[in-house]
Order: sequence, then C-alpha cells, then structure tokens
Amino acid sequence: MRIRTPRRLLGALAVASALALTATACGSSGGEAGDTGPKDVAAALEKGGKVTVWAWEPTLKKVAADFEKKYPKVDIQLVNAGTGDKQYTALQNALAAGSGAPDVAQVEYYALGQFTIGKSVENLAPYGATRHAKSFTPGPWNAVHQGKDIYALPMDSGPMAFFYNKKVFDKHHIKVPTTWDEYVTAARALHKADPKLFITNDTGDAGATTSLIWQAGGRPYRAEGTDVGIDFGDAGTKKYTATWQKLLDEKLVAPITSWSDAWYKGLADGSIATLSIGAWMPANFSSGVPSASGDWRVAPLPQWTKGDTASSENGGSSLAVPKAAKNKELAYAFAEYATTGAGAATRVADGAFPATRADLESQAFLDTRFDYFGGQKANRIFAESARNVGTGWTYLPYQAYANSVFNDTVGKAYVSGTKLSDGLEAWQEASVKYGDDQGFTVNK
Repeated sequence: MRIRTPRRLLGALAVASALALTATACGSSGGEAGDTGPKDVAAALEKGGKVTVWAWEPTLKKVAADFEKKYPKVDIQLVNAGTGDKQYTALQNALAAGSGAPDVAQVEYYALGQFTIGKSVENLAPYGATRHAKSFTPGPWNAVHQGKDIYALPMDSGPMAFFYNKKVFDKHHIKVPTTWDEYVTAARALHKADPKLFITNDTGDAGATTSLIWQAGGRPYRAEGTDVGIDFGDAGTKKYTATWQKLLDEKLVAPITSWSDAWYKGLADGSIATLSIGAWMPANFSSGVPSASGDWRVAPLPQWTKGDTASSENGGSSLAVPKAAKNKELAYAFAEYATTGAGAATRVADGAFPATRADLESQAFLDTRFDYFGGQKANRIFAESARNVGTGWTYLPYQAYANSVFNDTVGKAYVSGTKLSDGLEAWQEASVKYGDDQGFTVNK
C-alpha cells in the first residue's frame, strides 16, 4: 500500500519532534502498581460516556457491541474514516485543526511513528499498558513502544509465511523451496514448464521489500529521537537484492500489481504460484479467490541460510489514543479490551490474526483446520513464524512518506534497466533528503 502523507502536516510534526521524543508523552512512564491511571480508567467506566473509534477493521464491530454490553453506560461510535492513508490524512487534518479527532484510532505499525513524533498520541503507560508487555509477541510489541513509553496497543500481527499452489507444484514436479536459492530454482523450472506461470508477482512494493530485508537480517533504519540512520548497504539488504535481482533479470515474476483484478485472477488460475506475505492472508484467499479452495497450502518462509528459521512481519496495526481525545480513560479502556482478553479472542474467532501470546499458544487456535488449505493446521506455521520474528527492526519516524516515494526510486528496477541495489540507494537518498528538510539529523 502506498501511503501519501501531506508534506505540510509531516513538516509540522517534525518541527515539534525535538521535544516530542525527548519527553514523556504524559505523566509517569511507569504504569506499575501505585499509578493513578488504572484507577481513573475504572472510574471512567463507572461514569460512562461516548467513545469515537476510527477503524476499518471489521472484527471490531462485534467487539464494540460486546464492550457496550459489559459496560452499558459506555457508547462506542465505530466510524470507518477510510483505510490506511485516507484515515491518516483525515486524522492529521483533525489534529491540525484542533477538532474532530476520534478518541481511538487504528494505526498500522509502520505509520505509528508519524504520530508519535509530534506527541499527537498518548503515552499509554500511565494508564496501565506496561502490564501487557509480556502479553504480545515481540514484533508487534516492539512496534508500539519506545523505552518505557507505549504509544498504542497491538491489535493484530503479520508474521510472514509462504503460500504456494500445491496443485501447480504437483503438476510440474516442483518441490516446496526451503531456501531462497531453491526458490529461484523453482521459479526457473516453473516458468520453463509453462511460460504463463510465474513463481510470484511483483511490481515494486515497499512493505514486501522491507519485510524480506528484515528476514534476511538487514536493519537499514535506525531512529533515536531526531537522530535517524538509513543504510541500505548492509549485508542483509545485499542478500535480498542479489536474489531478487535474478528473478527480475530473468523475468521470473509476473508484472502484476497486488490486490488488482489481474492478481486475484492469477491466484485463482495458478499463474501466480506463490505468495510470501503476512499470516492475515487466509481470509483474503477465502473471500477473494474462492474457486482455488483446496489448491493452496502454507509453509514456512524460505530461508536465506539453509537450516535457519528466521521470519519477519508484514502488516499489522494497533489502536492508539490521540492527544485530542475527549475521554482518554474510556478510550484506553476500549483499546485495552479490543486488543487483550475477551476482545482479542472475539477478533481471532472472526478471522483476525492475533498479536497476543495467549491466543497464539491456545490449543484451539493451533488445532484449527483450514478447509481452504486442504484441512491443513496452518496456524501452527503462523505461530512458529511469530516466535521467530527477528528483533531489532525499526521504521523511520516518517516511514509513510518514505513508502510514498518507493515506486519513484526502487520501482524503476521493475520497469527499466535500473538495478535493485541502485534503486534502494536512490530511495535512501530521497529519504535522507526529506529527513534533513524536516529537521532530522540523518546519517547514512
């Protein structure tokens, strides 16, 4: 998904960043026993009131109804203000105007930094959020906190897995690759067997690229307050570019954009034979490609080094409380309910992929059979992937802007003779320039 964020608003946020990231967002950073936050939350629930929630995630509808039933004095107003970039633009406009902001907002992990940088979302530690530090899997939890400050609660996660069309693989005697070298070999064999078949599709996607670099051990970003580092010359990034360049040079990936009609058709007829994507994908298969039910299976991601089990995240979002929220205690109470305990279980039952350890480790979750995948217990693979997500990954505090210029830089490798490594260098330069222009200290 390409996120286009208004330069004026990001600039305003960046100007405030020097103080924003060196101060605690509100009150104490502790959240341990003795803090007044949790008591205030309980009092707010007893008093009641209205909470406006901006979110596009469909499972929240049932969660909101259950919350109102449990707390009859609370009225949850669930609003779809648009998905991704549309909602972020609306939210930034409301924050800049000083009115109209929701009490709770769904924010994807990669985009959270653009709101924390200007202190436009609450630090949830004083409300009691620190007690959930061990409740969530490492990837999502790492994405929502900075030191002792917690700027959102993880709503779901996207540990990566390898989806492949077993029917196509069996027909052409292709073995499921366990390494990326084997993946390239499979891509060649598949395309040679039938030139209409491709191992996957790719027209340039920032999220997919950074997820695979993450899995390869690359850590191109560093962010400590207003001090930012960007380096796409590390060993992990080079592993990725060396492999993916072979696929592009040999025209082994379909030039089809994900989520397009042509993409769904390719998944349905098997001409796109694999996807390396987040564990939230099964629901999209079932709803978007029903005719291929039974053809597809799930396996662990191929590895960059044989025998490894490394994984990474692709997608996922959180619930944040804007500073402009009218009832912060009630807002936190709903965010906590929706992301932990009964609320999380409800969402998982309705198809969301959990960020919570308890749900990931429950026997019922692990034993769930997916008819779409031939009765496979796919959650076991997803849960293992979640446990193996590499640590230390960081997004830029202006990742939304960086992603918006991905196709103007790296994207050229898909439509011209530009090498991926050169495209990533151009992306780095564009991201460095933008950061410098916005007042960050950016190092390469």
